[in-house]
Amino acid sequence: MSKKVYPNAKAALDGLLSDGMMIMAGGFGLCAIPENLILALRDSGVKNLTVVSNNCGVDDFGLGILLQTRQIKKMISSYVGENATFAKQFLDGELELEFNPQGTLAERCRAGGAGIPAFFTKTGVGTVVAEGKETREFNGEAYIMETALVAELSIVKAWKGDKNGNLVYRRTARNFNPPMATAGRVTIAEVEELVEVGQLDPNHIHTPGIYVNRIIQGARYEKRIERRTVRK
Repeated sequence: MSKKVYPNAKAALDGLLSDGMMIMAGGFGLCAIPENLILALRDSGVKNLTVVSNNCGVDDFGLGILLQTRQIKKMISSYVGENATFAKQFLDGELELEFNPQGTLAERCRAGGAGIPAFFTKTGVGTVVAEGKETREFNGEAYIMETALVAELSIVKAWKGDKNGNLVYRRTARNFNPPMATAGRVTIAEVEELVEVGQLDPNHIHTPGIYVNRIIQGARYEKRIERRTVRK
């Protein structure tokens, strides 16, 4: 068996966790989140985490369970509106928050994975987002500098993966998972189906295995829907 394959989430996290570390967590809302790895993080007891994620799940699911146990010290996010626990901890001064425009957050992760330390964007110019940041003019327009993000650990979710860590995402799972997979000094992927090397079409691989250090097949997935919308 490949040295990248681990039997479960707890084993995959073994030796990687420390209090105060930065962790990137893929997914968008409750879509394509690394459910098994989040549960294992909770059970590990690691604390004072800085977590980079588009949002923080809901009160009792996803990253929200790490808020319940007060294991997160700071969130770097773009949307947190579905989580009452998040709001209460923030308003009570128990949780730090670094807000990012959603596209800026995605690019900060992508840039980190590409080895680009910073970039300039128009998003946020003239708002509180620009406070304390370098501003430059290009072609007569103002841009602010944003720095890249690189985490000590990235946890991501894919549909299929092989034992070398090559990953295939399904539909909207290709949100924050691909850039975060490249921006972790160590990346762990959990997949719904783990296959032998050679069983994935090379043309369909979204994240090459060179970026993935450890991989597990997830034990189970709830795949909750955050806000169900249907036609009348």
